[in-house]
Amino acid sequence: MKPSRDPDPSRMDFDLVVLGGGSAGLAGAFRAAAHGARVALLEPAEFGGTCVNHGCVPKKAMWLAADLASKIALAADLGFAVPAQAADGSFLDWKELVAQRQRYIGSIHAIYQRMLDEAGIVWMPCRGRLRDARTVETDTGVHLHAGHVLVATGGSPVRPDMPGAELAGVSDDFFKLCSAPARVAIIGGGYVAVELAGVLQALGSRVELFVRGPRLLAHMDAEVATQLQDDMAQHGVRLHLDTPVQALERAGRHHDGGDRVRVLHKGEAPAPEAFDCVLLATGRRPNSAGIGLEALGVQFDDDGAIVVDEFEDTAVPGIHAVGDVTGKLELTPVAIAAARRLMDRLFGGRTGAKLDYENVPTVVFSHPPLGTVGLTEEQARERHGEAVKVYTSRFRPMLTALVDSPQRSLFKLVCVGEEERVVGIHLLGESADEVLQGFAVALKLGVTKRQLDDTVAIHPTSAEEVVLMR
Repeated sequence: MKPSRDPDPSRMDFDLVVLGGGSAGLAGAFRAAAHGARVALLEPAEFGGTCVNHGCVPKKAMWLAADLASKIALAADLGFAVPAQAADGSFLDWKELVAQRQRYIGSIHAIYQRMLDEAGIVWMPCRGRLRDARTVETDTGVHLHAGHVLVATGGSPVRPDMPGAELAGVSDDFFKLCSAPARVAIIGGGYVAVELAGVLQALGSRVELFVRGPRLLAHMDAEVATQLQDDMAQHGVRLHLDTPVQALERAGRHHDGGDRVRVLHKGEAPAPEAFDCVLLATGRRPNSAGIGLEALGVQFDDDGAIVVDEFEDTAVPGIHAVGDVTGKLELTPVAIAAARRLMDRLFGGRTGAKLDYENVPTVVFSHPPLGTVGLTEEQARERHGEAVKVYTSRFRPMLTALVDSPQRSLFKLVCVGEEERVVGIHLLGESADEVLQGFAVALKLGVTKRQLDDTVAIHPTSAEEVVLMR
């Protein structure tokens, strides 16, 4: 499949031009090409965007290593001959772990390159700027004309405006570490902060988490988040809740030349001991500026996210946006699903195709992991009032019970109405990340508590608790 060319050598014609080679952009490009569209994709950096390079993939690799470190400690308690140092992560060759992680990521880049070639998609390693709703000018001077433009430029970590912020790294900088810093401060209370805290603590750092609000994960179920806080404390993470950070200050240098940093927060003197590493996990900003959208009449919200309708269309016909740049659910599977449905509508004849953003399952890769789908108890009571009934199960998974670990799991069902239709499932505990997917399907199909009760449990597992709650 080749683009058509105008007699002007600086002009190329396509059906679709995609800005951004992350999860959303790639998914849109591949689906459009599968429908026979002529596609150009502009991506000046590595394929895969945040997910592959600074998010889901390397994060999960580090989480798996941290999980292994925790299991090694439990193995010692069960009687395995494990060297004592292994339990605190000091036997980990961090550089080897990073090398294996990056090798895996490199293989993903190569797979994407091969798939682009096989699909006949024209990849241009450059940036683009819209000159009008049908024309993208690359920074190499080529004009690309297309019936549709897909903006899938993702987002970037926010560095808060406070004194000394330059002394800290953002969440992306975690992946530049080649060893576990002895003492780490993480600023933020969302899922990124929680995940980084768990990984670093398990791999040998002493971690303190500074949270502006009264609890972690403010948008998730409060009861489950509170149990996670207890579990994190049991793992050694020190939580500072209701502790807005006001400033960072330099407190000397490492032997390797890096800064040591004190965290200054409201109502307290500086910590007596400086941190070897401070990471900011205070949110992300859409990459929507500098690509010509403002002059064309594309609308933005207060955070700079591109405003799109339920079909991922902007206010300008022919310009579409999906993924983190829209500020909708910032999840890789959501971006992929939205892009595919958009292309099915534009090029596949499915005129009504669109993504249903309700009841999307997601997992926080904390220690232990937290999986959630549907309404929290708080959301359900706000919508349905007295019609809400909640079921919970608190327990210790067998492995932690065998070694008498205080870590506890909490599984929770939120139900509505006389039929007790399940509108929320929240799982905190061992294997919650794997258990949730099937129950998310059931919730999407309208499962009731009675139907769960009628399902025979698989024993002994954590998953059986979902069908045994009374």
